[in-house]
Amino acid sequence: MRYLLKNILVLFAHPAFEKSRANKVLVNGLDRMEGVTFHDLYQVYPDMGIDRLHEQQLLEQHDVIVFHHPFFWYSGPAILKQWQDLVLVHGWAYGHEGNALKGKWFFNAITTGGPKAFYQIQGQSNRFSIRQLLCPFEQMATMCNMRYFPPFVVHGTHSLNEKDMTMYRQIYHDYLRLFRDDKIDPTLLSKMDYLNEYTLSK
Repeated sequence: MRYLLKNILVLFAHPAFEKSRANKVLVNGLDRMEGVTFHDLYQVYPDMGIDRLHEQQLLEQHDVIVFHHPFFWYSGPAILKQWQDLVLVHGWAYGHEGNALKGKWFFNAITTGGPKAFYQIQGQSNRFSIRQLLCPFEQMATMCNMRYFPPFVVHGTHSLNEKDMTMYRQIYHDYLRLFRDDKIDPTLLSKMDYLNEYTLSK
């Protein structure tokens, strides 16, 4: 086994995963990808009873943290908020002595039913960009001294066919490999609105 530069923790949250055609395709194989820990929060905590110490240990063992979730009401599913409230405590994740997550990398991987045109400042529906709507997650990362990167987004999932979803799955997994192998240029990526804009060949 080769030396891994970065370990990735994918915190997956979908309360109706069995009905999500898009996310079933996207996460297929993540549990077998070298250097990636796939952690399905609703599967592990069906009663929302988050094990704070276990979750903190997982975070400490990984370099890149990914919140993978559908974009429900301009945010994440309820368990992600529960997870944040119980796991990211003062004195551990933030505050004067809260340095456990310092220097780790963070981004969201999200799916939306609406097309990209709906998520523009002058858009057809939502009035704000994806980056603006994800600001609470960005501020969470900042408070915890993590480095926040733009999201990986799959728009218009209701209209995508199997070929489209397979393509997005390959792209998503390729990005995770770039993070794992430390082949991401963080300065360049930080200037983008979407991780999807980053050239995979870099």
